[in-house]
Amino acid sequence: MTEPTTNPEPTINPDENRRQVLYWRMLSRLFDGDEQPSLEAASVAVVEDLGLPAALLDPSVSIDTVVQRFPDLAAELDGVMVPPETGPDAAIGADEVRRAALVSKLLLNVFATGSGSVTAGQLAAWQQDAGWLERAMGCAPGSLRPGGRGQPGGRQAGSHPGSGFEVPSELGNVLGELEGDLVRRMQLREVLADNNLARQLTPSMSLIEQLLRDKHNLSGVALANAKMLIRKYVDEVAQVLRTQVEKASVGEIDRSIPPKRVFRNLDLDRTIWKNLTNWSPEDQRLYVDRLYYRRTARRTTPARLIVVVDQSGSMVPSMVNCTILASIFAMLPKVDVHLVAYDTRALDLTPWVHDPFEVLLRTKLGGGTDGTVAMALARPKIAEPRNTVMVWISDFYEWQSQPLYESMAALHRSGVKFIPVGSVTSSGSQEVNPWFRQRFKDLGTPVLSGRITKLVTELKNFLT
Repeated sequence: MTEPTTNPEPTINPDENRRQVLYWRMLSRLFDGDEQPSLEAASVAVVEDLGLPAALLDPSVSIDTVVQRFPDLAAELDGVMVPPETGPDAAIGADEVRRAALVSKLLLNVFATGSGSVTAGQLAAWQQDAGWLERAMGCAPGSLRPGGRGQPGGRQAGSHPGSGFEVPSELGNVLGELEGDLVRRMQLREVLADNNLARQLTPSMSLIEQLLRDKHNLSGVALANAKMLIRKYVDEVAQVLRTQVEKASVGEIDRSIPPKRVFRNLDLDRTIWKNLTNWSPEDQRLYVDRLYYRRTARRTTPARLIVVVDQSGSMVPSMVNCTILASIFAMLPKVDVHLVAYDTRALDLTPWVHDPFEVLLRTKLGGGTDGTVAMALARPKIAEPRNTVMVWISDFYEWQSQPLYESMAALHRSGVKFIPVGSVTSSGSQEVNPWFRQRFKDLGTPVLSGRITKLVTELKNFLT
């Protein structure tokens, strides 16, 4: 007699259950906002077991903060939302659970925006988190939101071998609507219209960015207070940068001009040394038959500094910092400074380079990126290539990568000191198109880190 066959009990995969816990918690927080104690406790246990920081479960902690504390997570977050190159029947393991924890953090931080008023700092944090979400999908920060740029030569949706992954086109519109809602909730216009409230605002980069974006919609008291805040911030940053620049050389000693024979130029040490043969042991005196003087005349031929700044998207902090930095260098007697800003059009801001406040009021933030129009405006400014430095600040995600690079390489070969800079911020964080980064490295002009102090040092070396 044949024994009846029994169906084996399904195998329980603990990793699949742990992943489900993380996703159920994420959905609960997205649609309700209130914590579910059981899901929270289970998620904490999962994250701790994975060796991940508990901050991944706290939507109030920005992703930038998490990465600063745990730098190794930056590499894991890049492309984490691109489906892995595995078959649909592949078993779920600890790596997928870890991936679920990172994806949950990204989605909660970007889509759980809450309600009520929003501060400039909260808006800036959201924009950074949205940038991390775009990086998680294999795109450049800012490229999915309205006004973002394409990325020829860089990472693009659908460019991941074997994945067939394409970023949904409607995602950019959703991110744009979320960002617009946060800006509206800042209620900046109402605050600016009240002198008492406006004076309580602390100028910051994120606040200045919003003021610059909204300046065309302001008038009367609100516009006056916006200008007051922009000027206050400009003055504060300028004071810091000026201390870094003030020690810059004002020119090399011109040895073709004989020294002026005045007491303040007397080179006492050299005079004594050259007259030691006239020492009289009997008199215990040194008889001087020739005085030596220091040469103090310096070359006055001005070095030409051309600063080209991408004024679109995430480059706004660079735009603010570089306009201020250019104005400071323009005050030096040896430097002839020119300033060009661009997105899809180029704008020559040289007439106002001495006043960064006026420069910022004339900029139009946002839009795409076409560096070729900026190059067409900047190239005629080069009179003596070997006496010219061109600083180009951008993330280099360009519509016309090859033509722009070729023109930059031609300038470098002509003798122009070409300095590509990824961004100019206090933190040094930057996102640079890897296509351009590698070619600049091969050219011998590697992209500078984003720290403004490093750019100041490079410019001072050129002026010495």
